[in-house]
Amino acid sequence: MAGTQCAAAASPDGCLNNTHGAERAEVIAVAAKFPPEVIGVAAKFPLEEASVEVKFAILPIAGRMPGHMNVLLAEAGVPYEQIFDLEEINEEFSQADVALVIGANDVVHPVARTDKTSPICGMQILNADKAQNVIVIKRGKGAGYSGIENALFFEENCRLCCGSAQGAVAEMIGRIKALS
Repeated sequence: MAGTQCAAAASPDGCLNNTHGAERAEVIAVAAKFPPEVIGVAAKFPLEEASVEVKFAILPIAGRMPGHMNVLLAEAGVPYEQIFDLEEINEEFSQADVALVIGANDVVHPVARTDKTSPICGMQILNADKAQNVIVIKRGKGAGYSGIENALFFEENCRLCCGSAQGAVAEMIGRIKALS
């Protein structure tokens, strides 16, 4: 891990500090009980108005059953053309200015690629850590189902915004609109 404590825990407003001028954003929406209203708010992120490409990345096995996240995103009004599975989007993270991770933990844990002794070694993950800036919104920096702390939270390019996803996303949208 890059440090001994979370690289930068910040308010929703503070999480956006390094993202001004972003041209490409990947939104990762992964959680078993992801509230549709949060996805709806994220889907309305005003980035496209500023010519920023927005894509939703999902792990096909995430949620309560395969395809669950596709259904939640569709119910929230996310256009199908903006939803991408792991195989379709993983290589694109290295070109993304911002990866917004909402409610995910193990599925964005870079140790799955690098540590052969890890219980999640070899697990499919979304390569969010490869984006220029990573914003993680979750209730806390606790361990995921694997029981291990997420190394992503210690990377210099990561900002952790702890709290309600719906509130954090709404606050970020307000900040983005104020900048426009």
